[in-house]
Amino acid sequence: MNTLRRFVALCGLCSSCLAASGDAPARSDATFSIAFGSCGHQDHPLPIFNDVVKHRPDVFVFLGDNIYGDTDDMAVLRQKYRQLGSKPSYKNLKAHTEILATWDDHDYGRNDAGKDYPHKAGAKEAFLDFFEEPADSSRRDHEGIYHSVYRRVGDKTVQIILLDGRTFRDDLQRYGDQTDRPKRYFYNLDYAPHADPSKTLLGEQQWAWLAEELRQPADFRVIATGTQFGIEYNGYEAWANFPHERERMVRLITETQANRVLFISGDVHYAEISKFEQPGCYPLYDLTASGLSQTWKFATPNRNRIEGPIMDNHFGLLTVDFTAGHAHAKAEIWDIRGNQRVEHTIPFAEISFAGD
Repeated sequence: MNTLRRFVALCGLCSSCLAASGDAPARSDATFSIAFGSCGHQDHPLPIFNDVVKHRPDVFVFLGDNIYGDTDDMAVLRQKYRQLGSKPSYKNLKAHTEILATWDDHDYGRNDAGKDYPHKAGAKEAFLDFFEEPADSSRRDHEGIYHSVYRRVGDKTVQIILLDGRTFRDDLQRYGDQTDRPKRYFYNLDYAPHADPSKTLLGEQQWAWLAEELRQPADFRVIATGTQFGIEYNGYEAWANFPHERERMVRLITETQANRVLFISGDVHYAEISKFEQPGCYPLYDLTASGLSQTWKFATPNRNRIEGPIMDNHFGLLTVDFTAGHAHAKAEIWDIRGNQRVEHTIPFAEISFAGD
């Protein structure tokens, strides 16, 4: 190869590297970034993944409806995973960042399904195989797909907890007669909050595991859940349908004195940030990013909403910054056109118990 050709080839290589990195800012040794999203249809090209790569996150978390399986045939479910895995945009994402995942109803197998879905064991196998869960992972040994990982940032630790809101969940309670529906709900309500405290979302096995996880040392904790945690009741699937379970989460965080817990969620086909406040606990933020390919006609009423809604396709980005003196978490929503639509900074002091 002559000198000119070597120069041209080198320029081409550098251009490819620049294209992959995009305009992402330089990474500090004190930061850790988590991109996240949900609701991506396997028939869609999902170009949003290429936008995610430009931001160079340390990890991408799939929050459910990672495919639209909606089947009792596990061969069909696996084929839809293969569709996702064959996309150039997904391959680009996989080549450039670590991938973590939990599920929601459509990749579990049926719309709004819970513990009685008859093929949940097969759906779990398909899920774990696609996301390349190691053969010796504890995730393969217990019922459900709940899991946690720990990532070091200098001398700090970020804990990512992946909840399973399907395997153990009791049936939802239908709303019933719409004639008494409050006027602020301009649509039919599917579900009503459970009044029976025995009805569960996570199940006792998962609750016991979660209690131990929150007692583990960590400097920042992210809880990933397929359905929204921090919104007010809206008649659709959410933690608000199990108010006693949400209260139990607040109590558990308070009892364990787990500081700097933040939720990320999906499901609704739009983005928003909710701030859930309860006496005795610091504010619990819920960052919803739910529109990798899907959209919805409207956003539901939500008095806890402090940012959004964003109705275009998008992904979320959470940057945890441990810099001494101004440690904080920065939540962002980026849309398919490359526009930053939301930026909200949460100081560590706001999401810590007094005295920490």
